[in-house]
Amino acid sequence: MSTAAPTPLPPSPLLLARTVGLDAPAECLLLPALANRHGLVTGATGTGKSVTLQRLAEGFSRMGVPVFMADVKGDLAGIGHAGQPSPRLQASLEERGLPLPAPAACPVTLWDLFGEQGHPVRATVSDMGPMLLSRMLGLNETQAGVLQIVFRIADAQGLLLLDLKDLRAMLQYVGENARSFTTEYGNVSAASVGAIQRGLLQIEAEGGDRFFGEPMLDILDFLQLDDRGHGRVNILAADRLMGSPRLYATFLLWMLSELFEQLPEVGDMDKPKLVFFFDEAHLLFDDAPKALVDRIELVVRLVRSKGVGVYFVTQSPLDLPDTVLGQLGNRIQHALRAFTPRDQKAVKATAQTMRPRPGLDIEAAISELAVGEALLSLLDAQGRPTPTQRGYVLPPGSRLGPLEPAERRALMAHSPLAGRYDQSLDRESAYERLTGRASAAPAQAAKAVKTAPQAPVAPTRGPERRTAGTVTAPAPSPTPKPSAKEEAGMLTGLGNFLFGSTGPRGGQREGLVHALAKSAVRSVGSQVGRQIMRGVLGSLAGRRR
Repeated sequence: MSTAAPTPLPPSPLLLARTVGLDAPAECLLLPALANRHGLVTGATGTGKSVTLQRLAEGFSRMGVPVFMADVKGDLAGIGHAGQPSPRLQASLEERGLPLPAPAACPVTLWDLFGEQGHPVRATVSDMGPMLLSRMLGLNETQAGVLQIVFRIADAQGLLLLDLKDLRAMLQYVGENARSFTTEYGNVSAASVGAIQRGLLQIEAEGGDRFFGEPMLDILDFLQLDDRGHGRVNILAADRLMGSPRLYATFLLWMLSELFEQLPEVGDMDKPKLVFFFDEAHLLFDDAPKALVDRIELVVRLVRSKGVGVYFVTQSPLDLPDTVLGQLGNRIQHALRAFTPRDQKAVKATAQTMRPRPGLDIEAAISELAVGEALLSLLDAQGRPTPTQRGYVLPPGSRLGPLEPAERRALMAHSPLAGRYDQSLDRESAYERLTGRASAAPAQAAKAVKTAPQAPVAPTRGPERRTAGTVTAPAPSPTPKPSAKEEAGMLTGLGNFLFGSTGPRGGQREGLVHALAKSAVRSVGSQVGRQIMRGVLGSLAGRRR
């Protein structure tokens, strides 16, 4: 008799914080089945957001959920090594009555857009698309429309846009042949093409040209587990990337869009397939057009059904639009300092977004929280926000701090993706094909001239004919008679010269007769003008005075 395989137990809730000082201390638990309902971690600089972020990432990894997060300050990569609490941290935990964390390390994969502190991350220009590129380059509506036209022409002609030199060549090609594309695609102005080229120069100066190319990142490489079943923590080195905020925000938004497009629908799961942390989230929405904000809201709202949880990390909830803020069910609020009227407004708005709790003044508590202390409102089993609790976030068991360069190199060498993305590829694409066309054009023209049939040339002085002792001059060659088409062209040209013509856009060109008439009309007021008019009109009428 066969026995069925035992049903795996659901993962245990993630313990984030403990309340202290109450009659009945409580634990703040994040339920894995509701972790893909997204979340928000906010607080001023130096209040403990990074420790909370590392605690979340470590907990997800232990329950078998891969994680992606950007290391803005360069101190999150320590999650790959077991930690040892510092004397200061030990004293703080003893004072608060919290246990020391057990040393633990997470499997880590390091990434770097510039390929210096991790595996290179690349995407093709075509995969990025004109909308995100317009955001990255800071284009206005007209310039973004021209970029859309360039992508459409490249698709129609089968020209691959892989890296920035492909896009540059395509812009030059479209700009030089703008008239031939106007009827089908619309106007392409030289000013708009020049603005896009200048934007590309700025991106190249910031090192963004390393991001575009092949091999392109396979987004499924983020969904890996180690041999123990722990989720890998994918860390993007973003300390240098923060110098290019548009590139940083566009890159993370592209990754989120890729996850949304490639992952299948899974519905409700007992734990997420991936948790995506978006640090410095305000950069995503600074000066973002409404179309981009609408797309972000759509992706955040629908990516939950793909099993992906998105957690925004920023200083204030006011950094996010209300449409996005309403999608974030799990809230962790660190201290905010109300030094200015705007800060006071942010504190009040934050307090209003969290579920009240009897006996807890949320607005006053936000300004009173100590380092490592937070207000937490997490979703319960029915998907409802729990009443806000005040507690101390538990520190992670991994190292709090950066990695040494030798430790970073060792992690990269033992990574399962070592050697997969290190070497860039440059296959035939738009740049090579357009350059080949330009170089082949003079050779084809010379070949066409060489192979064209040559018309016979009449000799200037033919040989003399001798008959019966006399010398006879050669007969002159007959003058070719112009064809009817040539005669019509000559008559049309003469008519245009005398009476003017109409240009391709409706403009009128004056002829000789019109010019004389206008000159004559201007001279009517003078005696000489009157004599000229009488002479001209008299001659036209066949009379003379």
